[in-house]
Amino acid sequence: MMLDSIDNGSLVYLTVEEDGQTRPKKYSELTEAQQLQDDCDVQATNIILHGLPSDVYALVNHQEVAKDIWDNVKLLMKGTELSYQERECRLYNLFDNFASVQGETLSEYYWRFSQLINDMHTIGMTMQQVQVNTKFLNALPLEWSKFITDVKLTKSLYTTNYDQLYAYLSQHEQHA
Repeated sequence: MMLDSIDNGSLVYLTVEEDGQTRPKKYSELTEAQQLQDDCDVQATNIILHGLPSDVYALVNHQEVAKDIWDNVKLLMKGTELSYQERECRLYNLFDNFASVQGETLSEYYWRFSQLINDMHTIGMTMQQVQVNTKFLNALPLEWSKFITDVKLTKSLYTTNYDQLYAYLSQHEQHA
């Protein structure tokens, strides 16, 4: 019934003639089925409004009917595919240019890298394990080069993940 509200609009209250004037029926005058549909209309409207980002909500909260809200949301969200592409391009660019920052600890470096990879996973971007691991290792500062060579000789970059590489490298942080 809620989907019906979204697809076809809210229940239209029938009118009643009373004292020579026409007025819409009151809620209490509706049949049980009509009252149920009206309740579903209200629920559908609330569900849609509560699930919207605040900027979209501000643009559609003046609407009272679930169908009108949904139609406006669909119109406003048409740019989503372009936004996704922009986000994906930005994340690929951040990944390509990722590097350690002067004075950064290994844990700070790992935390920034993890955030980037998590952001990529959040929007469904996937990369080969070896590519992620290689980037993680090669973006470390030069003082880590001895340990990076050791990791590349002892660990498989195809099966190991960067979390394991971090754990291994963190054992040697005081020496680096």
